[in-house]
Amino acid sequence: MTTMVSRSSLFSRRTFRQGAISAVASVKIKLLLSCCIVFALIAFASRTASFMGWKHSQTAYLRHPSLPRKGYALLINTWKRNDLLKQSISHYASCPGLSSIHIIWSEPDPPSVSLIKFLNHVVESNLESNSRDGPQIEVKFDINKEDSLNNRFKEIKDLKTDAVFSIDDDVIFPCSSVELAFSIWQSAPDTMVGFVPRMHWVDKLNGNAERYTYGGWWSVWWMGAYSMVLSKAAFFHQKYLRLYTYQMPASIREYVTKNRNCEDIAMSFLVANATVVPPIWVRGKIYEIGSTGISSLGGHSDRRTECVNQFVAEYGHMPLVSTSVKAVDSRSSWFW
Repeated sequence: MTTMVSRSSLFSRRTFRQGAISAVASVKIKLLLSCCIVFALIAFASRTASFMGWKHSQTAYLRHPSLPRKGYALLINTWKRNDLLKQSISHYASCPGLSSIHIIWSEPDPPSVSLIKFLNHVVESNLESNSRDGPQIEVKFDINKEDSLNNRFKEIKDLKTDAVFSIDDDVIFPCSSVELAFSIWQSAPDTMVGFVPRMHWVDKLNGNAERYTYGGWWSVWWMGAYSMVLSKAAFFHQKYLRLYTYQMPASIREYVTKNRNCEDIAMSFLVANATVVPPIWVRGKIYEIGSTGISSLGGHSDRRTECVNQFVAEYGHMPLVSTSVKAVDSRSSWFW
């Protein structure tokens, strides 16, 4: 009886040991296959980038010798959509890093007294409800006589922060995403940090190596790379407002005014030309609260392609730099 128990125990131990070895081997095989897949994807991405005519930047981001001044200015562009403007400012007024609000106003009629009162009341109410310490948030209308998309990048001489958060009146991002993007910008204050990536590539398919094509969101998603972040939702240093207004080629500003398009691409060209590094895309949830805009018109991508090639001609080279880097908040991600 004793002998039978001993053999049974020995058999169980061997079976367990064989099972464990088999399980470990299975895990190793899975890890090996995973590594092979990752290396294959990396190789494919590098070949794809080469095919599309991109050159990935190896340059470190420029750093300022001193930390940027605290907080950021909200630079919001609007046009005859007071309801959207009210909704946007009501939301962003609750963001903790906000220092001031500058509304780019290019309408023929000045803002109404009721609109000004409403926006000031919203900001004051948010300050009280959030018990924020420090100076009050200023709400200013930057009035422009001329109706031009260049107005959104005119120099603002009384800005009290280095950081500018440029936003359209028809998109809203959670404050947590905005604060994440701001913290990332603080580590690389010379570049653009934004939520809406776009791309360009060399038009090799048509045999024209000197012509470029503009790619929208689906191109970014498919290729896993980008070379621009649109100023409809992006952080950049206030110095670029001055450069855009006074040092960027005047022919580009004239082109933007005439065609009523591509001021955001012009800003991306300006920053890339000054830094020789790519922008940084921050993943964030976007809420579209408007239903119409320039991008909804037919032929939008073709017009943007023409802008890209026109600006390349003005600069004499392609300043945009592509990258596949994406910043995410690991606290809200399944995998880190």
